[in-house]
Amino acid sequence: MNAFAVSKHKIVVFGPSLEALSGVSTHVRMLLASDLQRDYKLLHFQVGSEGRRENSLQRLMRFVLSPIHLALVLVKSGARVVHLNTSLDPKGYWRDLAYSIVVRGLGRRMVNQIHGGALPQDFFRGNAVLTWLLRRFLLSSDVVTVLSSAELIAYRAFDARISVHLVPNAIDPTGLADQARSHNVDRPLQLVYVGRLVRAKGLFEIVEALADLRRAGRAFKLSIAGEGPDKAELLAAYQRFGLQDCVQFLGGVFGAEKYRLWLDSDVFVFPSYTEGLPYSLLEAMAAACVPITTPVAAIPDVMRNGEHGLFVPPKDARALAMAIATLDDDRERLTRMAEAARRRVLEQYTLARLADDFRGLYTSCLG
Repeated sequence: MNAFAVSKHKIVVFGPSLEALSGVSTHVRMLLASDLQRDYKLLHFQVGSEGRRENSLQRLMRFVLSPIHLALVLVKSGARVVHLNTSLDPKGYWRDLAYSIVVRGLGRRMVNQIHGGALPQDFFRGNAVLTWLLRRFLLSSDVVTVLSSAELIAYRAFDARISVHLVPNAIDPTGLADQARSHNVDRPLQLVYVGRLVRAKGLFEIVEALADLRRAGRAFKLSIAGEGPDKAELLAAYQRFGLQDCVQFLGGVFGAEKYRLWLDSDVFVFPSYTEGLPYSLLEAMAAACVPITTPVAAIPDVMRNGEHGLFVPPKDARALAMAIATLDDDRERLTRMAEAARRRVLEQYTLARLADDFRGLYTSCLG
């Protein structure tokens, strides 16, 4: 057994601190805990400022020295493949461009997983030199993966030579999809929001929608789980509309507490303006909690409107209120959607499928 363990190929997986509260750190934790570890030895290489306590000078020194640190890790470990987890935003791009130069300079293979951000056609729009540099960065990757079919089309249109693959996010459904739950047929709807408390998630549209529903005489409860910079303003908005009696702020919830919250809720309200592929959506669906969300980024790949949940346009509080009222009035439809949403995750968005996808990509790099 030890001889087999020594023979495993090593893969260096980039990501923020494993203690950080972010989608990428969640993704990396799942990869490290998956059955990929049976075939490969996955080594975490920490990047970014999340989970670190450092001043400006320490941050600058890390930025300058981390490519050297990466080179030492690759040489010492003998790892043949590097798995970048990045996004097309300026900070992540320039950082990972420097890392990619080290990786290719040492003759290692590179899997470049893009977690959203701008499309390549738009990233350096109007700047031919920087767009050429972006093209070289993507072409230097042995594999590029994206989260949505729309991104897949865009990357292929940007340059057909890029080896781009669709690899959606996934979750371990244990504790959610394997739990029996009752469906609410006559009580006030139990609404839930789980995520960062920032305006771009559509949180203030939720306030306006619930105010409309209250004026129409509808009863409901909303649980909000998460922290973020707009929390104080959000609290004030609920108080201003007189909704504090039907809304509870739970702060951060994790593990069994978060799973219980999903299983006790009927509808996940998530009218976000922009996303990649949110883990909260997959968790809600696995728990048979019906999403009302926006058709942005990878979300339309995951759920079909009217089958697994309902779509509303971004920044449209009235449409959100109407969608909630629709499900409030038709509990049989709510139950059908809940069961369909759970099946959808089990069929397409499990950790086992994610591990299989990357097993195939790692094998192709090593081959």
